[in-house]
Amino acid sequence: MTPSLPPSPPKSAPSSRTGGDIPDGPFAAFLVTGTGDDMRAGVSMLTLGDLPGGDVVIDVSWSAVNYKDGMVTQPGNRVARTSPLVPGVDLVGTVVASQAPDVVVGTEVIVHGYDLGVARHGGFSRFARVPSGWVVPLPAGLSARRAAALGTAGFTAALSLHRLEHHGLRPGDGPVLVTGASGGVGGMAVALCAARGYEVVASTGRISEAEYLVGLGAADVIGRDDLVVAPERTLGPERWAGAIDCVGGSTLAAVLRTLRYGAAVAASGLTGGSAVETTVYPFIVRNTALLGIDTVQTPIAERRAVWGEMATAFPAATIDSLVEGEVTLDGLAPVLESILAGKVRGRMLVRPGG
Repeated sequence: MTPSLPPSPPKSAPSSRTGGDIPDGPFAAFLVTGTGDDMRAGVSMLTLGDLPGGDVVIDVSWSAVNYKDGMVTQPGNRVARTSPLVPGVDLVGTVVASQAPDVVVGTEVIVHGYDLGVARHGGFSRFARVPSGWVVPLPAGLSARRAAALGTAGFTAALSLHRLEHHGLRPGDGPVLVTGASGGVGGMAVALCAARGYEVVASTGRISEAEYLVGLGAADVIGRDDLVVAPERTLGPERWAGAIDCVGGSTLAAVLRTLRYGAAVAASGLTGGSAVETTVYPFIVRNTALLGIDTVQTPIAERRAVWGEMATAFPAATIDSLVEGEVTLDGLAPVLESILAGKVRGRMLVRPGG
């Protein structure tokens, strides 16, 4: 169910409470314009009047590059639902204007999911305006930069493990598989599960990243093809006490065939395809479960609770090790191309203010 939004003031209406450095002139944003095959992307100048409605204005200190951000720049994509659009499906910054009594000016906050960077301007901008019902206060003990490094990818990994543990998974139950482990969500999942005491097996199509994944805490690293066991059989051997799948397609099908009795897989990705060729046998004969992980419409109460858990779940040094680099808006275009090509190993941070 799509969450209801608080009433938004007209774009020209001043906020009832302001503070900090609110621009009275243009500011930089990375803007994607066009439809169909005619797509253009680059840095443009916007004003507060160009931002969508909402009761909170945020001075964005950090964003990060996600696969979806690259998708909205591609001709013919079905991700972007408006034009022009500022991508950036997550952001971290400081509230500089608020009409919401529970969102105080000067508070550091996190925003991700919902329509951000897809149907309304997102985090690749110096300033953003959002509904207060989307805002997560920055948890104590977590810096703004590290929150951005975690971002949507870290939240997806944390929500996946949260749901698996709710299903009954516990450290000591056996190996936990993470597929697509070299990507943003996969790397976060490896690091989080290892920090929680799980025996993590990382699966990747880039076996050259094995040393990196072991450094994140993987007990073993296997290639994507190693997931396919006894293809002539309806069910494979019982291998995994639980799994976090970031790939989908044939990879998810292989995971389902090899879950242990009573185990579950939390699925959040479809880079390997949206179709899954499987049977009902894993679900009936082995009592397994497929848990869909949606981080776009996660209710705000659960979102805030999971972020509270994340503040202490990830060791600070681990978060820092996941950051591959930082870019300003001027250097963003090639990074978006790289993430679509599968060349970004960890997290690329964006500093909209330069």
